[in-house]
Amino acid sequence: MHVFKKPARWLAAAACGLLAAAALPAGPASAANGIAGAGSPAGAGVYAPAVGAVAPPVPARFRNQKLDWRPCADGSLECASMSVPRDWYHPDSGPALTVAVSRHRAPDPGRRRGVLMMAAGGPGASGLSRPARLASYSPELAQAYDIVGFDQRGVGSSTRVVCSDQDAVDAMFGGGDLRDRSAAAVRRTLDRTRDFVRDCERNSGGLLPYITTDQAVHDMDLFRGLLGVEKISYYGPSYASFLGAYYATEFPRRVERVVLDSNIDFTGDWQSFMTGQPMSFQRRFEQDFLPWLAANDATYHQGRTPQEAKASFERLRAGLHDRPLEVEGTVITPDHLDAATSNALYNADQFAALASLLGFLERPEGAPTQTRKAVAGQLRHVMGADFIADFAAVTCADTPWNRDTRYWLKESGEATRTHPLVGARELTFASICANWPRSKAPRIEVTGEGLPPVLMLNSENDPATYYEAAVRAHRGLAGSRLVTVGGGDHGQFQNHNACVDAHVEGYLLEGILPAGDTTCPAARR
Repeated sequence: MHVFKKPARWLAAAACGLLAAAALPAGPASAANGIAGAGSPAGAGVYAPAVGAVAPPVPARFRNQKLDWRPCADGSLECASMSVPRDWYHPDSGPALTVAVSRHRAPDPGRRRGVLMMAAGGPGASGLSRPARLASYSPELAQAYDIVGFDQRGVGSSTRVVCSDQDAVDAMFGGGDLRDRSAAAVRRTLDRTRDFVRDCERNSGGLLPYITTDQAVHDMDLFRGLLGVEKISYYGPSYASFLGAYYATEFPRRVERVVLDSNIDFTGDWQSFMTGQPMSFQRRFEQDFLPWLAANDATYHQGRTPQEAKASFERLRAGLHDRPLEVEGTVITPDHLDAATSNALYNADQFAALASLLGFLERPEGAPTQTRKAVAGQLRHVMGADFIADFAAVTCADTPWNRDTRYWLKESGEATRTHPLVGARELTFASICANWPRSKAPRIEVTGEGLPPVLMLNSENDPATYYEAAVRAHRGLAGSRLVTVGGGDHGQFQNHNACVDAHVEGYLLEGILPAGDTTCPAARR
């Protein structure tokens, strides 16, 4: 199993773990600029209840708050925070939560066509800085839209979920070799995951039931209302495709143009989706990376054929199993190698860095001290403690999981045998969810009913959000158009693919959609 995140560079992604790759009012939003009052009928103002939901009206203290926009810490965006109910179905019970929000304002209000909301992948990644990158990548969108983002509840600068400390997470994901299926090794995995869940309950027990996608989309609609707009357009990659599909389903009258990029199967459940990932990571590794590595044998010396390159990888991994490598205080195990490898598969631009790492791990003694320190720092944490806390909270509570340990021992054993690169981690993720507190989150059925056409993007060999799941989601989302992209990169827009960019910008700027499903070649390197 793997998290859904598009790393800027492969080693930076190691800290975030497996998986997993956005007309404002001139001043602060308030009741005066159109947010529905307590006595307003549904749909009369900017805020209206979700379709098919039983959430009561938004209390005045939430809908009448003002966003106090100030420069963000890095100066590139404006930031604010909003107060949201802990539980949207009982908004007057329990303490309120904080959701951090950001925006990049269109320079000319007269040319602005609306708000483009965007969100981050994961779940567990921060979305606060994403509008700046999108505005830089697409000046045309930055001219046409106020681009807004947020840290989802449970993440980053918003009210965070707290579970185990980093040392415990390091032991759970990087403590040795998760391919080891001996009784003692399996027992350690089960014990560590149960301890992790107990830590979550001890440190965040009152918060855990409310860290779900369903609760988050209500936060998004409050944000929309506080911005003073009737509708938003939306761009969501990776997990944000799941979030966007839920938002559009629950608030169909509040969306205009929606782009979902690198899709989770939002018509299904997390268990079904995540147990498909070992296959897709192994496919990307064997069909894309190993042939590339063999074609570049003159540079990296890992083998002249994919079979030879794979044998070199397995020899290196076996050596780390027998003798973990200590580099500047970081002990590198097979788990570290697997995580670094799977993270590099998100984008072909990272293949060269991974190949260089393989060479370093074979012959570390000859590397400069600066290189050794850089590798040690970047590989130290296979999974970030903050990231996995939110990731587990959302994926374990959104949809039901099988809670039978015997089932997972059999299922994960098969995944480890047939698709070992990330299949070896299946028991860790599944055991967390099998022991998670039972959730009362409502099941959201995504059908596309009542929605404008949705533009979907997915590559054929995406390791994290695999193509088969995207096709299922596309078939379940009536009226959607699927752009199938060659190659296997995770995240198609903002990936310097002219064909993809033309489809996305044409839709968001001009409302132009392909007449039916279509294709784009892989991005040129």
